[in-house]
Amino acid sequence: MMDEVMAVLSPAPGEVGVDCTLGYGGHAGELWRRIQPGGRLIALDADPVELEKTGNRLRELFGPSPGLTLKNTNFAGISKALVSTEIEKANFILADLGVSSMQIDDPARGFSFKHDGPLDLRMNPRKGMPASFLLTKLTAEKLAKLLRDNADEPQAEALATKLIFEAGRGELQTTRKLAAAIETALREAGYRLSPEELRSCQQRVFQALRIAVNDEFAALDMLLRQLPACLEPRGRVAILSFHSGEDRRIKHAFEKGWKEGWYSSIAEEVLRPTPEERHANPRAACAKLRWAIRSERTTACVPEDLTGAIQSEHPLVLFRDSLIHGRGGFARGAIPASTRVIEYIGERITKA
Repeated sequence: MMDEVMAVLSPAPGEVGVDCTLGYGGHAGELWRRIQPGGRLIALDADPVELEKTGNRLRELFGPSPGLTLKNTNFAGISKALVSTEIEKANFILADLGVSSMQIDDPARGFSFKHDGPLDLRMNPRKGMPASFLLTKLTAEKLAKLLRDNADEPQAEALATKLIFEAGRGELQTTRKLAAAIETALREAGYRLSPEELRSCQQRVFQALRIAVNDEFAALDMLLRQLPACLEPRGRVAILSFHSGEDRRIKHAFEKGWKEGWYSSIAEEVLRPTPEERHANPRAACAKLRWAIRSERTTACVPEDLTGAIQSEHPLVLFRDSLIHGRGGFARGAIPASTRVIEYIGERITKA
């Protein structure tokens, strides 16, 4: 969704941007080009292996440039990354969630059962525990909850019982063995799935384990909380997600930020890849893009001075019509304590 991302972020020469998920560097390369001359791009990635590879490729492409800074950190550390580069706020921020194609295509990383490899799934192979070890630490109940929460898996209970049993026997050390155990569990539970349905189930299990191993939801929640403080007034943020658990968090965070006045506008609907892109790149088929624009407010409260011209789309005030009292403004969300508020309550009266 390169065109859609660029349209949303509108990077311009001299601006400061953050790519929270560098990956192969496709988005970062285009963003860097558009903010030259004079722009700065801070690119983050939790994966030290791919970060080094992409960094070398970008240096060969652009040459040594003070405008490009790479940081080996999770996007939950965006505030710290900005401070370390002596940048207070960014004009735009991009986050492309999920796993990169390089990670999927490397059997040694364990992100896919297309080829056999160790059941690892860690974004940073130098930190945390691999998925094979995590499975030995879970009960069937906890694994079932993990499968439901992280992947909306409908057969969570049947799968969890079998997988925990196999993990206890030390049988789930590779990606192919996990994929085979999933198929066996479904067959023993009486499910008759088509090859496509089976593959989708296997992908959901891998997804759920990957999210747990990397604590991805906690990192995303941390990023979403920090975004308003990291954006300049009128700054833009775009986030690409690939499954419903991520998209729900983004949607709710943007809606909450809009109600509190942090964002002046947000995406009402997700943007999706074009049919042409889905055909050319099947991995993009489930992508969802949401965006938000930072407001100029510095506090999340109802403004005391409402005497000026007020737009009906004000992020903090909801306007309602009354047949008798006319048009009045009401707070959209909860009002913080100590905020001065003038409240006007009217009744709609209909004559008999």
